[in-house]
Amino acid sequence: MVVLAVVSVGVLLYTWVFYPLATWALARTRVAPAGATNPQASVSVILATRESDEAIARRVTNLRDTAHAGPLEIVVACDASREGALAQLNGVRVVMGEPPRGKAGALNAGVAAATGECIVMADTGQSFDRDTIPRLVQALQADPRRGAVSGALSIEGASRWNVASIYWRYERWLRAQEARWHSAVGVTGAVYAMPRALWTPLPAGLILDDLFTPMQLVTRGYRIGLETRAVARDDRAFGQATEYRRKTRTLTGVLQLCAWLPAVLSPRRNPIWLQFVSHKLLRLLTPYVLLGAVVGAIGSAHARWPDDTSRLVTATAIYTCIAMLLSGRVRGIVWGLVLMQVAIVRATWNALRGDWDVWRH
Repeated sequence: MVVLAVVSVGVLLYTWVFYPLATWALARTRVAPAGATNPQASVSVILATRESDEAIARRVTNLRDTAHAGPLEIVVACDASREGALAQLNGVRVVMGEPPRGKAGALNAGVAAATGECIVMADTGQSFDRDTIPRLVQALQADPRRGAVSGALSIEGASRWNVASIYWRYERWLRAQEARWHSAVGVTGAVYAMPRALWTPLPAGLILDDLFTPMQLVTRGYRIGLETRAVARDDRAFGQATEYRRKTRTLTGVLQLCAWLPAVLSPRRNPIWLQFVSHKLLRLLTPYVLLGAVVGAIGSAHARWPDDTSRLVTATAIYTCIAMLLSGRVRGIVWGLVLMQVAIVRATWNALRGDWDVWRH
């Protein structure tokens, strides 16, 4: 029981504390590249969407309001035919996603229609700052080893004490350290850029294009950067049920990636193998090692302490949890953390069954 508790706590500390701190320390030893850039480079923005015509029109207006100095085209890739409903968007190319539709098919069709040297991926629900596109392009060109550069998603509609908001701030900081050291493990699908020539068509049914594409580039020898000043802003607020479904999809997508792109699991083929395992895979063990830590601690207490003492420790832990749940703010955080662990378990079950159709759940 003692070994179980120690190993479980060790995995938790390594995953959530020691690995991020070690990555931060390593990142301090690197100097950001500063190669030549071409502000006149042609750019194609790919807007993969299934939103309403009004939402698409607003997003197109935002994308056009950019400080990029070179040619800019906007390709709206819909996952279903709009039958000319978007014809009023002058100067915008509208294409229909490849069968069997979905985001992967829309992105494939959008990139196939694009003509720019660089492609910038965007979603409908966010807005770009005026300098987001030029900062992405500049960061991409500054280092010829970079196959893609992610921007930074700013979630402005959620409370700072929302679990999803806290988690995303932590995640964005960690990706910045990873990118400075070598490569970020993934990009933000709502804001990233890459050379059009490096694009590889996505397989139908893919869940995480923003993990599959960068990891596929990494296995080809490229690096993944992050430009924190290239901002996409999202002012929407989502409930915990919505966040649970989103988290279940993304975690299922991580396991799908391992099945569909097994090169990421090979230390010989994946130059950031340790980062991938530490950042993505060990996190999937969190609910199981938490359970191991609790069971090991309670079992150790009962084995080593008198019955009265062990009962006192157990009762204190239970009452402390109850007291925490009586606080509204703490209750929300605790419930959000619980849902995150449930999402991991559900994603594991999806993967074990090979059930990748997460949008119908």
